[in-house]
Amino acid sequence: MKTGLLALILILVLSFNKCGQKEVVKIGVIGLTHTHVHWIFGSEKNGDIEIIGIVEPNTELARRYAEQYGFSMQMVYGSIEDLIQANKPVAVCAFGTIYEHLEVVEKVAPLGIHVMVEKPLAVSLDHALKMEMLAKKHNIHLLTNYETTWYPSNHKAYELLFNDEVGEVRKVIVRDGHRGPKKIGVDKEFLEWLTDPIENGGGAITDFGCYGINLMTWLMKGEKPLTVTAVTQQLQPENNPKVDDDATIILNYSNANAIIQASWDWPMGRKDMEIYGLDGAIYADNKSDVRVRIAKGYDGYTEKQFHINEREEPYHDPFAFFAAVINNEIKPSAYDLSSLENNILVMEILDAAIRSAKTNKTIKLNQE
Repeated sequence: MKTGLLALILILVLSFNKCGQKEVVKIGVIGLTHTHVHWIFGSEKNGDIEIIGIVEPNTELARRYAEQYGFSMQMVYGSIEDLIQANKPVAVCAFGTIYEHLEVVEKVAPLGIHVMVEKPLAVSLDHALKMEMLAKKHNIHLLTNYETTWYPSNHKAYELLFNDEVGEVRKVIVRDGHRGPKKIGVDKEFLEWLTDPIENGGGAITDFGCYGINLMTWLMKGEKPLTVTAVTQQLQPENNPKVDDDATIILNYSNANAIIQASWDWPMGRKDMEIYGLDGAIYADNKSDVRVRIAKGYDGYTEKQFHINEREEPYHDPFAFFAAVINNEIKPSAYDLSSLENNILVMEILDAAIRSAKTNKTIKLNQE
C-alpha cells in the first residue's frame, strides 16, 4: 500500500510540474538586417521561446551574429522555405526590411505559422491590407512590435487617463527619434534600407511617425481621426539623400487632437508623450518616469511623480507576450498596441500623412 501511495503522489507531483511549465514556442527569425533583432537573441534566455532557425542570405552578416550570440551557422538558412522544411516553426519574427513583411506573411500564413513584425506593420497601406486578409483567412496571429509598447510609463499614463485623473483628453503630443541612423552608427546593412524610400516607405515619418500614431490609436480606443495633416523636411541631405528626416503629423479628432513629432534631427534620443486633459496633464518622460500635474488657478499646479517598475510577465517583453498569445494564455483586446486592428489603422493614418506631406494638403479619412 505504501509503495502504491508513493507512486500515486509521484505521478501527481510530476503532472502538476508539467502543467506549471511554460509551453516554449519554437520561433524562426526571418532576417538579420534590422538591428532590433538583438532584442530576440537577448530574450531567448527567458524561456518563453526557442529560436530554431534563422533566415539570412547574407552569410557575412549571419556569421557576425553567430559569433556574438554563439549559435551555429547550421541554424542559418537561405530562404523561408528551407527553414520551414527543416524545422517547422510555430511562429516567426521578421527582422528584415519593412517591404519584406508582406512576403513573410504570404509564405507562412497559409501554413498556420504566426507572425510578429517590427514596427510599422507594413511598408504601405496596400501591403498592410493584404497582410490583414492573409492573417484572417488562415487564422494566424499577426502582431506588431514597438519598443514603446513595453514602456511601463505609457501604461501608467493610460491608467491615469482612464481613471479620470486629468479629465477628458483634449491634446496629445508624442515625440520620438534620435540624431539620425547614420549619426548614431547603425549597422551598414540596416542603414542601407532604412534610408531607402522603397524598402522603408519613407524616412523619419515611417520610422518614428508610426510610434505616435500607434499610441494615439490606443488612447482613443480605435477612434479614427477626421483629418491628417503632415509636413516633412530633409535637414540632413548629406546623410539622408533619398528620404525625409523630420516629420510633424497632426491628427484631428472630433474632441481632441494629436501632434506627432518624428525626427532624425533631435540632439539626443527620445521617446516621450504628453497627455493634456481638461483638468491637468500627464507626462510620460521616458520608459519609467511619469508626472501628473493638476491645474490650480491660471498657471499654477500640483504635481505627483511616479517611477514605474517593469511590467509583470508576460507584459514586459514582446516575445514573452507573443508566446502567451500563441499559447492562448492571453487574448489582446482590439486596438491594443500590438494588435492587428490598431496597426491597420496606424497604416491608414500613416498613408494619409505621407500623402499629405507630398501634396501639401490635409487628408480627410473615410469614416465608414
